[in-house]
This record gives sequence, structure tokens and C-alpha cells, in this order.
Amino acid sequence: MKPARIRHQFLLDSELSEKLDQLSRSPSTTKSQVVAKAVRAFIDQRGENELDRRYGKRLDRLSRDLDHVRRDAEMILESLALFIRFSITLHAHTPVPDKATQAIAQERFQKFVEQVGR
Repeated sequence: MKPARIRHQFLLDSELSEKLDQLSRSPSTTKSQVVAKAVRAFIDQRGENELDRRYGKRLDRLSRDLDHVRRDAEMILESLALFIRFSITLHAHTPVPDKATQAIAQERFQKFVEQVGR
């Protein structure tokens, strides 16, 4: 049993009526099918505009990529700040570099790498 269809009556201007006639000239297409598809398309597109439909996915992807770049830049800036702080503390209290000072510097650098790795 076919689903019940409801009859509707509406008026179209002559230009639109001619276009509807042209679309329904083929034997396999009826005016009811053309109008039903047009109404369905109108209802489906009602919630979104043309720009959202065309560029929405691309803008979402670009937004995600920008968030990743922002996160990476924050990590780089944090690493640079830590490196500068360690560098200042390293060079502020060391007179002439010798083996012991270089060992301390290496140890401090390893601590820096561990802290950045967190």
C-alpha cells in the first residue's frame, strides 16, 4: 500500500508554471514529483545558508588547524621563556667556564629539557 498523499492546490505565476511544465515533460516525471522535490529541498536548506553549505567544512578545518598552530606557538614560547630563564641563571653566577661549570651547565640543561617535556 502506498503512503497516503494529500492533495494541495496553489497558484503559480505563468513563468514558473511554464518551467514546471518543462521539467515534467518526460514520461517518468510528474509535476507532483517536481514540486515535492522542490519543497523537500527548500525545507532541508532552511536551516543553513549558502555560505555555510559551501565553506562550513573548510572553515571548521581551518579553525582546528589554527588551534593546533596556536597551541604549538604557546609551547614554543614557553620553551623559549624557560630556556632564557635557565640561561640567565646559568651565566649570571659563573665566572670563567671550567669542567665543573660545564658539568653544572649540562645538568641544568637536562633539567630544562625535562621541564619542557612535561
